[in-house]
Amino acid sequence: MNMAEQAMIRTPPVPGPESFSDPKAAVARLQDLYHTAVTFLSDNFSAALRDGQPASRIRAYYPEIRLTTTVYAKMDSRLAFGHVAEPGTYATTVTRPDLFAAYLEQQIGLLIKSHGVPVVIGASSTEMPVHFAVANDPHLTVPQDGSMEFNLRDNFDVPDLSTTHDNIVNGEGFTYPDGAHPLAPFTAQRIDYSLARLAHYTATAADHFQNHVLFTNYQFYVEEFEAYARHMLADKDSGYTSFVSTGNVEITEADAEIPAPAKLPQMPTYHLKRKNGSGITLVNIGVGPSNAKTATDHIAVLRPHAWLMVGHCAGLRNSQRLGDFVLAHAYLREDHVLDDDLPVWVPIPALAEIQIALETAVADVTELEGYDLKRIMRTGTVATIDNRNWELREQAGPVQRLSQSRAIALDMESATIAANGFRFRVPYGTLLCVSDKPLHGELKLPGMASEFYKTQVAAHLMIGIRAMERLREMPLERIHSRKLRSFEETAFL
Repeated sequence: MNMAEQAMIRTPPVPGPESFSDPKAAVARLQDLYHTAVTFLSDNFSAALRDGQPASRIRAYYPEIRLTTTVYAKMDSRLAFGHVAEPGTYATTVTRPDLFAAYLEQQIGLLIKSHGVPVVIGASSTEMPVHFAVANDPHLTVPQDGSMEFNLRDNFDVPDLSTTHDNIVNGEGFTYPDGAHPLAPFTAQRIDYSLARLAHYTATAADHFQNHVLFTNYQFYVEEFEAYARHMLADKDSGYTSFVSTGNVEITEADAEIPAPAKLPQMPTYHLKRKNGSGITLVNIGVGPSNAKTATDHIAVLRPHAWLMVGHCAGLRNSQRLGDFVLAHAYLREDHVLDDDLPVWVPIPALAEIQIALETAVADVTELEGYDLKRIMRTGTVATIDNRNWELREQAGPVQRLSQSRAIALDMESATIAANGFRFRVPYGTLLCVSDKPLHGELKLPGMASEFYKTQVAAHLMIGIRAMERLREMPLERIHSRKLRSFEETAFL
């Protein structure tokens, strides 16, 4: 860009890069830089809508965190995060430092402790798209392309796919234009993109999401979750503070009314909130691996501490009964939606902390233990497939593969959620409930299903909640396993 072109660009006045050894002060500067950029873009965009095309280009930049170290860290080898791999310069662009304040303080604090050097906070060289800036203002929306009197791209920056990608988490050797290595798993634009998608698909704001996420594929679980939430709100010693329903309707009293939404979003989502985001979010992703991938692609940027699938499955063994539980310890991936991002030859390991939490929760809720627990729960391989009517295929195909893999259950979401947890370094697990046995003549028919739902849904959901409550009590460094980290990892979780 030549000097004449630079002179035609208006940017907000911001302080230059500054070193910080106090994580709180570093995050405060990130918030100031971000607020300045967003306000500048929103004000100028409002003026353009009112007065017409600006005389110059309007531009603001995301803030960034930068770390330079010349020596290897004196790190605790037990930790999976909080340090960079080798000497060099590392950076990450930052968005919504208000939303991520606690996360950023924690990660910056670990960096400073591990390396004994300050972080540098300043404006990055990555332009902030006007779409994401005005997303913070409910009174502003960006009109569709062609509906304005001038071309938006001529005066404002728009989302750029070169900075909106999964190259970091996919291990594709991403570096910033100046050669800095990534400090965090997502760029600011990638996070902003997902925050916008989350609001669209779930009809709740990202601010409400909790650190422990349950996925299900049936509305019946939502009804039980709301009932449990109301019970917790009635107990003032429960630690839960509010319940958020579709459309960001938030209640703090057990008997408060929740109006029915005009229409349900694609993935209805509900939040039972606690202090510091330590509550539980339930997402009804519906049926299919595509929905499962979409939900986890976007929730991953919030860096949850764990996500679990608690849904229904087909039991594949004659010894299973309807209502039995299946704890997945391996996954047969025939969902295909992640083949381009995570090849099927990549193993998806079971995580000990998650497995123990789930098995202990089953024992607590059912009041069975030891050998007696085997009567209602099996541990084994869960197959995930992208064809809902797989039973109608020629039996030598899918059935033979299911037998060779030693699969004990089949669904359409679990392996996708686990694989994306592995890809995004989010601890994952699966506990399913057998709702039919198509290979043994027990199909999911209306009468059978209704009785099954009445007797099993409440217990199944409670197991998921109990497991999350156990995980909540664990230290963060214990939950985030080194099994999820590759050779070259970002310092931030």
